[in-house]
Amino acid sequence: MPTSRTTARVALSAILGLALAACGGNGQAGATPDATSTTSPGSASRATAPPSDTAAPREEQMNIQITINGQRLQATIFDSAAGRDLLNQLPLTVDMTDHGAVEKTGPLPTPLSLDGQPDGADPDIGDVGYYAPGNDLVFYYGDQSYYPGIVILGRLDGDAASRIADMDGAVTATVETRAA
Repeated sequence: MPTSRTTARVALSAILGLALAACGGNGQAGATPDATSTTSPGSASRATAPPSDTAAPREEQMNIQITINGQRLQATIFDSAAGRDLLNQLPLTVDMTDHGAVEKTGPLPTPLSLDGQPDGADPDIGDVGYYAPGNDLVFYYGDQSYYPGIVILGRLDGDAASRIADMDGAVTATVETRAA
């Protein structure tokens, strides 16, 4: 996104956040400003993110956009400590590898909170996950059974899982917030 558009977006988000705070807020999702970044895509096998700001918790789901090989995919992140931590790292670029023809995984810049999360999960096809032991963001496009350390962060929208399944080998994913 051009710098002037990013600056305008940040300024409008800040004004909206201050206005809602002054009025006591209305408890609706999107009332908090987005994290900002001047970070460019990272080097191979590394994820990049802006310096983390402390953002107010979101009370509902948050929409993200994932761009891989020029394809734009959508996903919804659930409200959880881990989900909020992921959103606070956006936008970011993640170099992802394919594992077992069921998932694409890549390292995040910083670990996500595990507060309130079970010890593991059995993700469904189309889940967005976090693999805590590896600090990896995960897009599940095949059947993965229960495994310790998996946290479900959200869901890929529409046909995103099948589109990811059609992408052979390693990919680079750009992940950013999107308007509802």
